[in-house]
Amino acid sequence: MGRGRVQLKRIENKISRQVTFSKRRTGLLKKANEISILCDAEVGLIVFSSKGKLFEYSSDSSLDNTLERYEKYSQADRQLIPNDFGLQGSRTLDQPKLMARVEVLQRNLRNCAGEELDPMSLSELQRLEQQIDSALKRIRSRKSQLSQEYISQLQKKVNLKRGELERALQEHNILLAKQLKEKEKSGIRNTQLEEQNHGQNPSIQQPPSQSLPMISLPSLTLRDTQAEESETQIQAQAQARSANNMSIPHWMISIARK
Repeated sequence: MGRGRVQLKRIENKISRQVTFSKRRTGLLKKANEISILCDAEVGLIVFSSKGKLFEYSSDSSLDNTLERYEKYSQADRQLIPNDFGLQGSRTLDQPKLMARVEVLQRNLRNCAGEELDPMSLSELQRLEQQIDSALKRIRSRKSQLSQEYISQLQKKVNLKRGELERALQEHNILLAKQLKEKEKSGIRNTQLEEQNHGQNPSIQQPPSQSLPMISLPSLTLRDTQAEESETQIQAQAQARSANNMSIPHWMISIARK
């Protein structure tokens, strides 16, 4: 299945644009090398990326030779076209001025970065300091504006979170209140049912607990009847023995013992 036709427009995604540039650049350099070998042609290729990085290719030993050859042929073409001569001549005359302007701007950038300050005079240093101060003021004002916007966004987020938390707490409190009401209603129903059951079965009702008065009972001393009977029998036997001893003579008692 063939690849679909690519629409030629700027790629908005930065990563996709960089990947496409890398792939197409490699293919372009490959095609330039192939045409120079197959067709014995002198090819010079210059590519600047979006970040200003230079990529070049030359079938000759040096790209400068190809550029010089190009300048010769372009000048010859300009001579053949007299209408464009004035325009091209003005461009060649303005080129040194533009180069000098570029050099001045680059030097100013280096001076703002704190480089190459030795050749500058006192007035130039003061003017540079004023420029840097004014630039710092603009930077600080922009920074404060961005910080205030960021703080306001954070406050909005905090307020939203707080509102959500308050709503959740209110809903939870409402749910707890409903649960408490249901428990109270169920407790009232249980008490009513218990009262009805007690009313139907009065025998089950327990009398209220009342403190009974303490009754002091007289202390009774009970004697064991068997012990008394044994004591009376022992006393009777002892009396009988004493009586028999008194009636029997002493010598008979001694004989009986022998």
